[in-house]
Amino acid sequence: MAQGRLEIDGVSKRYGDVVALREMTFEVGAGELFGFVGSNGAGKTTTMRIALGVLAADRGEVRWAGEPITLATRRHIGYMPEERGLYPKMKVGEQLVYLARLHGLKADAARRSVAEWTERLGVAGRRDDEVQKLSLGNQQRVQLAAALVHNPAILVLDEPFSGLDPVAVDVMSEVLLDKATDGVPVVFSSHQLDLVERLCHRVGIVRSGQMVACDTVDALRAGGTVRLVVEAPLAPPGWAADIPGVTVTEQVGARTVLELGDGADDQAVLRAALDTGPVTEFSRRRQSLTELFRNVVSQEVAA
Repeated sequence: MAQGRLEIDGVSKRYGDVVALREMTFEVGAGELFGFVGSNGAGKTTTMRIALGVLAADRGEVRWAGEPITLATRRHIGYMPEERGLYPKMKVGEQLVYLARLHGLKADAARRSVAEWTERLGVAGRRDDEVQKLSLGNQQRVQLAAALVHNPAILVLDEPFSGLDPVAVDVMSEVLLDKATDGVPVVFSSHQLDLVERLCHRVGIVRSGQMVACDTVDALRAGGTVRLVVEAPLAPPGWAADIPGVTVTEQVGARTVLELGDGADDQAVLRAALDTGPVTEFSRRRQSLTELFRNVVSQEVAA
């Protein structure tokens, strides 16, 4: 299947009086890793299910390579649901072959693909085991294999890193980066924002069913609050309290963290610190994705 762009365009969904999605709009380009983040109940899973055709949107459209997604298109999507979807009493190898064939692979190709992915994901020795006999981490690896075994053109993964140990996180990360390198658009949700920040080309932050921020991590952080970290061993408590436009957010021993408001002069901070004695650290720090996320999701939704 040709490479293309996945588009979520103005998708809305309501359950009675509950609005699950409000004009949800974003796109994921070929070869892009897109992090989809938000609090529980923000609308991430609903969006993914609509993209897969598990749910129907009330309004809006999902497109692939400029065309509405059809049943035939969905056979080329690799999906990893948050609640997982494996048959617990079925053997790992048999189940993966079955799922690969459902997506259109012939028997020999399905067996080769199962062998390849179970080897790469570290569960080749468990192919003859029932899923229910695996650890939760290994079940997660098998679930990822199920999303990959048919060589999908699109990957949609709901909390793929949940419950994984650090080694498995590294394996999963490498797989997602490799698929993006192959030109596959990859969208995944995660509460592990350090991973999102490290892996993703762009991030979308969802609040109450709406996309409230969407850009590269660097661009999102650049628009956030600027902080200064100052280490002045002889500075007394409250040494920076009277500097215009500056808020002290933390002071522990010699280390002070300050937040700069619009128009605040970092050089005024440096002069004030030097007036107390030696300064051993003076550095700017942009807020992390985790800090940005907390700020964004805590804001009230505009009426």
